[in-house]
Amino acid sequence: MLAGDDIFATVEKAFNFRGDVTIRTRQGQVLEGYVFDRHAPTADPANCFLRLLPRTGDRKITLGYADIAQLEFTGQDAAAGKSYQNWLKRRASRD
Repeated sequence: MLAGDDIFATVEKAFNFRGDVTIRTRQGQVLEGYVFDRHAPTADPANCFLRLLPRTGDRKITLGYADIAQLEFTGQDAAAGKSYQNWLKRRASRD
């Protein structure tokens, strides 16, 4: 179970991750998708939320930090390793 500072650090990592995550809520629901926004104006998880673009469907989901039991990084980071590869291609095309 995520609690305290762990939830803030984990959601921040999920926001910076460019792949899908799987979230299990305290009610047992499983959500899979991309975290595209988060709002944490206070240190109280009850007042903070994230926004998720689900893997299936087009309805955006708002989920409170206090409702998150587990968050896993299950997708591949879409930009992993590509920035250096793109730089090499651009450099090679100049030569």
